[in-house]
Amino acid sequence: MINYIIRRLMLVPLLLFGVTILIFGMLSFLQPVERLALYMRDFPKNDKVVPALIAKYDLDKPIFVQYWNWLVGKVDASGTREGGILFGNFGYSRSASQPVVDLIMRRFPATLELTIWAVAPVVLVGIWLGVQAAVHHNGVIDQAARIFSIVGTSFPTFVFGLLMLMIFYANLQWFPPGRLSDEFSKVVESAAFNRYTYLITFDAILNGRFDIFLDALRHLVMPILTLSYINWATFLRVTRGSMLETLRMEYVTTARAKGLPERDVIYKHAQPNAMLPVVTLAGFSVVGLLAGAVITETVFNYPGIGSAAVRAATSLDVVAMLGFALFDGFILIVAALVVDILYALVDPRVRLS
Repeated sequence: MINYIIRRLMLVPLLLFGVTILIFGMLSFLQPVERLALYMRDFPKNDKVVPALIAKYDLDKPIFVQYWNWLVGKVDASGTREGGILFGNFGYSRSASQPVVDLIMRRFPATLELTIWAVAPVVLVGIWLGVQAAVHHNGVIDQAARIFSIVGTSFPTFVFGLLMLMIFYANLQWFPPGRLSDEFSKVVESAAFNRYTYLITFDAILNGRFDIFLDALRHLVMPILTLSYINWATFLRVTRGSMLETLRMEYVTTARAKGLPERDVIYKHAQPNAMLPVVTLAGFSVVGLLAGAVITETVFNYPGIGSAAVRAATSLDVVAMLGFALFDGFILIVAALVVDILYALVDPRVRLS
């Protein structure tokens, strides 16, 4: 098992290198003047200064020199390092008026909080629905699950989100959009409120403010419902198909022939072996949430990575978009590593091979 994990860890640097090559390849399509404009807060109005700045930042050098400077930065005569994504300099976001790394650090806690609260209903309920559909194959439950799956996979996310807003916010006024109510936002942003994790629900509990905790949960209900409904349909179909295939295996027939209770046959013998494709789906579903549920965050005005990416895209903020792409690539590589390890834990044949 240890050797298996070490082999997977050795691939991570190569994958990260590949991601940086792809991202920098997108930048290389821009002219030096355009790249200079992207990374400068105040572009010089004097055209005579531009060639000197291009030479200063080596934007007229060969592509491999530019890549190296973009990767590690460039140290000037005073010893100050300028640029370098390995040192946390992803450039300056014009749409957010701050460095990209600061924008990511400010927005990511909100996305992480949404992911933490959404992952359990998304994954566990989706798997349970798929198992029930397979166990009651061609029955009423299975037929209802099929209809639910078809509607879920064909329902646009933004339409379902707007429907949630119309019902639960406009009509019933139960669950508001955003992340927190105005009165509680002032408390959270004040010096009296300690920000331990920057996850409002957890910080509210640590500060003993259960009123803020409940308000934050109210704001999470509609995004979680939207993400859950769309993902349940996919989990249902994958789990159902895998369970149906597993239930036809000889060892399941043998377990039934021995007189084992049907519940043990399903949940102790069939379901664990049917989870391999579901593990992959769960891993990359979590990646999608961590990378920013773009449509959901935008519809519900939720201040996470996804809504920041939409604002950057609509503002043609190329630097911010490339920073988000690098961040998402890193999350995807880490998630792929975790999925491989989970594969080995679920199925010993993987690590033994």
